Amino acid sequence: IYFLVLQKSCSFALLKQTMIVVNKISELREALKSLNAENKVVGFVPTMGALHQGHAALVRQSVKENEISVVSIFVNPTQFNNKEDLRLYPKTPQADLDLLRDIGVDIAFMPEVEEMYPEPDTREFDFGNLDKVMEGKYRPGHFNGVAQIVSKLFVFVEPNRAYFGEKDFQQLAIIRQMVKQLSMPIEIVGVPIVREDSGLAMSSRNERLSSQERKTAANIYKTLCESKNLYPQSKPGEIINQVVDTINKIDGLSVEYFEIADGNTLQSVSEWSDSEYVVGCITIFCGEVRLIDNIKYK
Repeated sequence: IYFLVLQKSCSFALLKQTMIVVNKISELREALKSLNAENKVVGFVPTMGALHQGHAALVRQSVKENEISVVSIFVNPTQFNNKEDLRLYPKTPQADLDLLRDIGVDIAFMPEVEEMYPEPDTREFDFGNLDKVMEGKYRPGHFNGVAQIVSKLFVFVEPNRAYFGEKDFQQLAIIRQMVKQLSMPIEIVGVPIVREDSGLAMSSRNERLSSQERKTAANIYKTLCESKNLYPQSKPGEIINQVVDTINKIDGLSVEYFEIADGNTLQSVSEWSDSEYVVGCITIFCGEVRLIDNIKYK
């Protein structure tokens, strides 16, 4: 069986694949139209590429739950406040496409920066306190950049459902708030963290870790799990101090922040009774690589 893949030139090439690969917004819309997407349930997974099994879990769930699945691969410059981090972000386009084809994705959208930002996006989003804490505090402007690109992609794809990993816990809360603010009829689906055998949360940034650093980074989740043994007899502040002290004593690891917060508002809790849904969110530097993780306490 031969299938059609849409190329940059808008010409079609015959390949033994079921997936349509597009680079232009006009091609994306043409591809959706060719699949009669307006009459089908569309799932969407926005990514920055360098795909791993964490991404694969999102994509598999989309393929399972929807008639058409679209995945975007775009390293969004507006969400990086560190130009060096943007430069070093891993890129594996061919491996990414191979993975998506194997899972059964219908459309892969791989635009260039000029396609997504033909002119500067000056929109400013107000998420209240959601983007003022944790990642928002340490990466000013990051979530505004996330909202800029995700809102654009939502307009272009018009999905019924969109899938995001729970590893990026604060991002998930921000996207849900954005969809509510913009009155977008999109169900935002959170997918549980996928971990390596060591417990390390899967991340594209893991590719920048040496083999020794990967072993060292496994202590992040190990320490978080051990901290659950202190709940609820120890107060949140006491657990924070214990986790930070434990990790900072490990050679090669340095805590940027560890917050125990309400899972909906992301505001810190001082007592377990402050919320029915409490999550611990942590960011660690392992060498030069910045890693995030989280764990649910209640």
